[in-house]
Amino acid sequence: MRRRIKSCCFPSCRPPAGRWGIPALLAALLLLSACGGEKDGSLRIGAALYTQDDTFISAMAQDLEGLVREAESETGEKVTLFIADGKSSQSTQMDQVDRFLSRGCDVLFVNLVDRTAAAVIADKAEAEGVPLVFFNRQPVEEDIQRWDQIYYVGADARESGELQGALVLDAWRADREALDRNGDGILQYVMLEGEPGHQDSLLRTEYSIKAVADGGVEVEKLANETANWNRAQAAARTAQWLEEFGDGIEVIFSNNDDMALGAIDALTDTPRDRWPLIVGVDATAPALEAVAAGQLYGTVHNDGRGQAQAMMDLALALWSGEDPAQAVELEDGHYVWLPYRAVTLENLDEFLNE
Repeated sequence: MRRRIKSCCFPSCRPPAGRWGIPALLAALLLLSACGGEKDGSLRIGAALYTQDDTFISAMAQDLEGLVREAESETGEKVTLFIADGKSSQSTQMDQVDRFLSRGCDVLFVNLVDRTAAAVIADKAEAEGVPLVFFNRQPVEEDIQRWDQIYYVGADARESGELQGALVLDAWRADREALDRNGDGILQYVMLEGEPGHQDSLLRTEYSIKAVADGGVEVEKLANETANWNRAQAAARTAQWLEEFGDGIEVIFSNNDDMALGAIDALTDTPRDRWPLIVGVDATAPALEAVAAGQLYGTVHNDGRGQAQAMMDLALALWSGEDPAQAVELEDGHYVWLPYRAVTLENLDEFLNE
């Protein structure tokens, strides 16, 4: 049997750069029309992303597309994947969820713009009897427990903070003199934080510093600023700090890799003999390149591919009426957790090979 797959974006989705001309746009609109209508016996998945400007989320979307093709090949079933870019607007994402439901999607994947909107989305999905998988941005437990067909796939942000702190602690112990530039025995740092109130931002910020302090190192915070996971915003924040503190910054903690790369951009624009030690989270491809170049000391691998695989396994099990606990390792009947791993130059090849 000939198998095929379609991956569709709503008009609000951001297309890959450089690929859209007028003919391509017309073709996309025709494809979008073809994706609508009544169910045809295929598995139909709606994936709502908070923004595709986020490098990690964009990579996860690509992983999902590849895994959908693999699933179709392995099962012999047709699979249709809808992807929508929320562009960091919860109202836009809510409209996209409504459209997924009206188009007859069998399963929803939702990467929340605003985690406080989880209850509304959960109620919409339950009313239509459509299983819901939140990912990457964790709703509060009460929202996950609203219905037995609601799941969360992600990783424990506390663990990522602890591993990030351990990277810095190891660097301090390996060569304290190099890291403690002013010789005062205190680690002076700045912190680039994700968006306000986001659980990953809060936990990574808290536990990265706690890991260093628990290791017996006295720390001093010079500054912390929100950069909303964004590379350009982080570059601007770091440029300000470099002007204010200069070489007094010994470590730059960043809640994700995009912001760490922004810090590197700022340092590149203001050449100096010694850079502060920089650590990130996610292990995106550009971040791994920065580790290889010696610009980023280390990062923490966030297994986006593993999360995408768990989401697909859940979707296939739910669609076929199988017990999802047989397809993935569920905790408390609703949660799938993927482990983090620390990345430095020493084990970089392992991640590059992946």
